[in-house]
Amino acid sequence: MLRWTITFLIVAIIAAVLGFTGIAVAFAGIAKILFYIFVVLFIISFFLGRSGKTTE
Repeated sequence: MLRWTITFLIVAIIAAVLGFTGIAVAFAGIAKILFYIFVVLFIISFFLGRSGKTTE
């Protein structure tokens, strides 16, 4: 998911440099949303992740 965020951010930067402001804003918004989803999922997996103990 972080890879998609970076991809959308790069596309937004390229679009902004080329003058496509509407597209740049849209891609930046998508990148922002994906980044927040990534952070939430990372925090959840950090606290609820496996403890490394085996059940043998």
